[in-house]
Amino acid sequence: MSTEQPLRVRERLSEVRYEIRGELNRRAHALEAAGRKLIKLNIGNPGAFGFRAPAHLQRAIVDHIDHTDPYTHQLGLPAAREALASAYRARNAPHVDSDRVFVGNGVSELIDMTLRALLNPGDEVLVPSPDYPLWSAATILNDGRPVYYRCAPDNGFMPDPVEIENLVSSRTRAIVLINPNNPTGAVYPRELLERIVAIAARHGLLLLVDEIYDQVLYDGAAFEPLAPLAGDHPCITFSGLSKVHRACGWRVGWAILTGAPSRTADYRNALDLLSGLRLCANVAGQYAIAAATGGPDTISALCAPGGRLYETRRAVVEACAASGHLRLVQPRGALYAFPSVVGPAARGFDDHAFALELLETEDVLIVPGSSFNVPYHDHFRVTLLPQAETMREVFVRIERALDRRAEAATKVVPLKSRNAAA
Repeated sequence: MSTEQPLRVRERLSEVRYEIRGELNRRAHALEAAGRKLIKLNIGNPGAFGFRAPAHLQRAIVDHIDHTDPYTHQLGLPAAREALASAYRARNAPHVDSDRVFVGNGVSELIDMTLRALLNPGDEVLVPSPDYPLWSAATILNDGRPVYYRCAPDNGFMPDPVEIENLVSSRTRAIVLINPNNPTGAVYPRELLERIVAIAARHGLLLLVDEIYDQVLYDGAAFEPLAPLAGDHPCITFSGLSKVHRACGWRVGWAILTGAPSRTADYRNALDLLSGLRLCANVAGQYAIAAATGGPDTISALCAPGGRLYETRRAVVEACAASGHLRLVQPRGALYAFPSVVGPAARGFDDHAFALELLETEDVLIVPGSSFNVPYHDHFRVTLLPQAETMREVFVRIERALDRRAEAATKVVPLKSRNAAA
């Protein structure tokens, strides 16, 4: 008797969304295989748009390549961890030493690891909406429950501390912050961060702060690192080489555990255990860490007027301002813009259907806004990594598609036809 049944997958995977590399991306691959030339704005992947990691980081790896064959310490290369500890002490992060620095295969691995060390089944994590969806996915897959606090467009995508505190329950374990924010480009002011730290302190919650875009800032936006504000309160800061240093494929990220050692010792040891279970992170890329933390600033010029990222951002801002269909909260940091659709084109608008239509008819791949765990369906995300002229062309195509939708929404059915239908 045959028992050839399909393999069952984990049930909780049905709760996980990651449209950045999901169904639309698979359709894009199929169209490319058929010979279509697409403009793909779904992933913040600098190398795919012609950016290169700085030469001094590349040299650091080449100069040490003969030392990259063995496993290293489970937390990361000692010299790399000491370089990170020194860099974060220079930012006034408290209680930082190399034994509280964890190097991972990108920030993604470390997000999963830190939540695995924290959560018991049913525990809750306060996550921004919109969020980078890995935070929701990692919470779910570690048997937790994401509870969303709103970062509303009409508030500049800033969270409301009162709402955050009202969401705290007996099962809440942590608050996630993404600053500068992906997907919105919001940069949080010091006073807001201080209020969120106070909430975490009142309720004994771990602060998990994704600062991967900490130096990608526009128009004088000021970045405030969270760890110095948290002081003795437990906090983990995540960053890496992928964005500021344009080295996504090297898969080098880090997590810095701060706060009073007496309050974090058990958690630190849990992270040590989980680090050992995966043996170690990619060794070759770790040799670039000291060069990155102690080397020249190669990102600020790109974000200043005349710089490539700044000028592409300018192209998006101007295109949205000139459009009758789009509204944009200007991004002040990070590598993305998160426009909304307004007016007649927004009637019955579905962001996923529009993204598919744009892909099929205009050869442009975007990410639907609802993929970032928001309850509305009128936003979409684009990355700011293409050249400015490419982005201007993208928004010509977006405007054309929205013109069609607006025309269809406002088309009046003749009275004779309505009477016949009745």
